[in-house]
This record gives sequence, structure tokens and C-alpha cells, in this order.
Amino acid sequence: MTSIQIFEPSLCCGTGICGVDVDQQLVTVSADIDWATSAGGSVRRFNLAQEPLAFAENETMRSFLHTVGQEGLPVTMVDGATVLTGRYPSRPELAKWAGLGAPAAEDRPSLLSAAQPGASADGCCGGGGESCC
Repeated sequence: MTSIQIFEPSLCCGTGICGVDVDQQLVTVSADIDWATSAGGSVRRFNLAQEPLAFAENETMRSFLHTVGQEGLPVTMVDGATVLTGRYPSRPELAKWAGLGAPAAEDRPSLLSAAQPGASADGCCGGGGESCC
């Protein structure tokens, strides 16, 4: 099975979909990754703030960060080969790399429907005015 890995910059939580100022790009990529995995694809995300060891243990990512820096993230790798840098993959790209059929045209999720479980509109991962998780 093809393995897709997305190495992301530091985000406040695992998906970056938390807090009151949510980046639509993160909502979209989270929905696209959910779609790909539910269709049988293997996609894994690594957040620099929460999983720095994944970056340190991967020679390609270690070299990339040393040369380009965090500004070049995200980086997408397919079976160990770098296929995309500087932006998140689209749903059709994920489908192609994972060997899935072309995605059907469908609406993008709203901010709250794509939020991770426990997230709320008034704060990160549970609200209550707490800082990001």
C-alpha cells in the first residue's frame, strides 16, 4: 500500500483546526485527508510542534529543514519520495498518489463540521477560553 506522509509546520493542535481564527486551508486539507483515509488510503500527518522526533528521524526532512527551514513546510512524501513542498496536497492529488478513484465533486465542510472532536467555536479543543491544546 502507498504511504503518504505530510510534514507540517508547528500548529497549535494536531490538525490546526482549533481556536477562533481557523485557517480554511487547514479545514480543507483535514477533510481531504479524512476522505482519502476513509476510501482506503494511508495518509499520516506530522506536526513539527507535537511530533519533532518524526522530523528528526527522517533524513529527508532533517535535510529539508536544515536547507530550507520551517518556511518551506508543509512537505508531502509518497513512499519516501518528496512530491510536494510549500503547500498542502489537493484531494485529486491525494487520490492519485493513494491509488484511489477520482474524488466526486462535493461541497467543502464548514468550519465546525470539520473541527476535531471536542473542539468548539469559542476556543481550542474544548473552549472555555483555554489556550490552544
